[in-house]
Amino acid sequence: MTEKKAPDFCLPDYQGKEHCLNEFRGKWVVLYFYPKDNTPGCTREAREFTEKKEEFEKMNAVIVGISKDSEKSHERFTEKHDLNILLLSDTEHEVMELYEAWGKKKNYGREYFGAIRSTFLIDPEGRIVKEWKNVRVTGHVDRVLEALKKEKR
Repeated sequence: MTEKKAPDFCLPDYQGKEHCLNEFRGKWVVLYFYPKDNTPGCTREAREFTEKKEEFEKMNAVIVGISKDSEKSHERFTEKHDLNILLLSDTEHEVMELYEAWGKKKNYGREYFGAIRSTFLIDPEGRIVKEWKNVRVTGHVDRVLEALKKEKR
């Protein structure tokens, strides 16, 4: 993949505190987009990122999850599953659209627009060095960790 600049954005966390991508300059960023708080796949993904957070931090990486859920939903999700990763609310899905993580989906023959589970590995200079689209949760966090290890060599 050709490296390209990661689109900057600012979004609120569950406490209403705004976080901007550029505040993480100098660090690796694992930016992941997911469909919905408290659904089986999204819960598993968030819990696995939480479990591996320390390993990512040892490699100077921060994990940022984004969905269109509200700040209140993120608060409940974080508390219920003891998550310690940064979750941001993109209720208007503007950032998801910037990263092409919002689009037409099909479920049981019904078409609708929604979040496309996607992950982006962003280097300390703010460039996307790897991306995963239409992610399957099983083994994904480990694949991201391996990709980060390779990029840091």
